[in-house]
Amino acid sequence: MPLALDLLRHGDTGHAGFRGTLDDPLTAQGWQQMEQAVAEQNWDVVISSPLQRCAAFAQAYATRQGVPLKIDARLVELDFGLWEGKTAAELMQSDATALQNFWQDPERHPPPQGERMADFSARVLQAWQDIAHEHGGQRVLIISHGGVIRRLLCQVLGLPLNKLLTLDVAHGSLHILNAKISDKETV
Repeated sequence: MPLALDLLRHGDTGHAGFRGTLDDPLTAQGWQQMEQAVAEQNWDVVISSPLQRCAAFAQAYATRQGVPLKIDARLVELDFGLWEGKTAAELMQSDATALQNFWQDPERHPPPQGERMADFSARVLQAWQDIAHEHGGQRVLIISHGGVIRRLLCQVLGLPLNKLLTLDVAHGSLHILNAKISDKETV
């Protein structure tokens, strides 16, 4: 049974740089971005990353709407390893070649001591497949991170992973997928 799956990126946290595993709260602006994104929308279930920049809003929204909330650890952002908390400008000073290689081909050039793109992709796509199987016939909101959403958009759009970082996924942006996703779809 097909499901409608929509993707919401967390709002602003007031921090720049690579923040995969860092657990930052939303700013007031971040809450506002997310509230604006979901205005006049309805879902049957909300599924969120456990990091507070996603989960806090997910809990508030699900409670307010009276819909179930599920937390799925597979929806966390890519672990940026030694780059966690650093900005691109800082890395251009200290690790420019590695950063440029990552931007051009994240599959072959992961962040130092970070998560490999193959591992990240496998966990995100397994979550996607499990959600499709469990929530067929429902409209599902996934609240997650830029990398997770980009990976799922690559899947839906049929784009290779080296295009992942070219997709615009702003803070608080809602991506309504027009295609119905089947639980029989292979990922």
